[in-house]
Amino acid sequence: MTAASPIPRHYGLDWLRICAFAILILYHVGMVFVPWGYHVQLARLPWVVVPMLASNPWRLMLLFVVSGYATRALAVRHPTIISFVRGRSLRLLVPLAFGITVLVPPQIWAELASKYGYLGSYWTFWTQDWLAFRLIGGVVPSPAWNHLWFVAYLWTYTMAVAAMLALGARWGAAAQRLFDRVLGGWGGLILPTLWLLLVDIRLFPGGQETHGLIDDKLAHAIYLPALLFGFGMAGSKRVLDQFQRWWIPAGLVALGCYAVAAGLELRWPGLAGAPAPMGTLFAGARAVQGWMAIVALIGLAERHWNRDHPWRRTLTEAVFPFYLIHQTIIVLVAFALRSAGWPLWCDALVLIAATVTGCWLFYAIGQRIAWARPLIGLRPRAVAPRAI
Repeated sequence: MTAASPIPRHYGLDWLRICAFAILILYHVGMVFVPWGYHVQLARLPWVVVPMLASNPWRLMLLFVVSGYATRALAVRHPTIISFVRGRSLRLLVPLAFGITVLVPPQIWAELASKYGYLGSYWTFWTQDWLAFRLIGGVVPSPAWNHLWFVAYLWTYTMAVAAMLALGARWGAAAQRLFDRVLGGWGGLILPTLWLLLVDIRLFPGGQETHGLIDDKLAHAIYLPALLFGFGMAGSKRVLDQFQRWWIPAGLVALGCYAVAAGLELRWPGLAGAPAPMGTLFAGARAVQGWMAIVALIGLAERHWNRDHPWRRTLTEAVFPFYLIHQTIIVLVAFALRSAGWPLWCDALVLIAATVTGCWLFYAIGQRIAWARPLIGLRPRAVAPRAI
């Protein structure tokens, strides 16, 4: 059983989730112009990396922390572990399957056509190559989940939480007391920071996330603890109080670390040719920036944003459909803009406008169609009882 005290709705974390997904859309628009490589690119501008470093170390980690809080709130509403597992699987695996089948293939086709000279039509690609379970052209795996890796990881971590609840229910209260004691004071600021420093500098120096689930030790070392922290935070007023108390100093530290990372990036783009200690300094600054930004944002949300608004419910519901569709729109619009010959600033504005518009249409239409709602991550509409 998952019976426990209800977790109150934290409107501030809802607003954080909404803002984080908005930043994610802008971030992926930026990926069209950075030197890192992306599915379709219009330019490779080193300076674009600098503003993207402002959110890069914390945006996904924050989403997993908020998801951990939401996972706890959802778990205690279910009468059994089985119903919790069933509910979360339907809400996550159905959109994931829909995304892999319908939303991701256009991204792969556009990447192959723009980068690797793929000559087949989209219909040829979807019917002959998409489910081939091989590297198309020796470079692009098929099938793939691309940006939907977040959904797959969230489901996997949620199942781990469900197993934890099933096997360790009798120790739940003791575990919460330990969480409060260790992380409810300075530990909530310092210990996660030290863990991230250890991960980035010692355990996986220079490592890259693969988003392949099985071989992604670096991502799991960051995101699974983040989700578990959010799960514990949902039952810990001490942690929220501490973050609220220290959000301004934490924010200043995050800004200072961002300045260090941005300065190193400006001096040595991509750290090419930088002395070895500069790479360690860069990784350390990003690790500290990442957790201090999360402390500051959660503290800010606790202090100033924990209040409802007429727009919150709609935006909270819309962010998952937005997430599912946004990258497909960005990639296809960028693919179409390759031959337009417009200034890059114009390309960027078109990408942003098209993505926001397309996301709203995807949500607005999908949420009105009963059978489409589960496909885009929305709850089925309640059916009114028939009059007798």
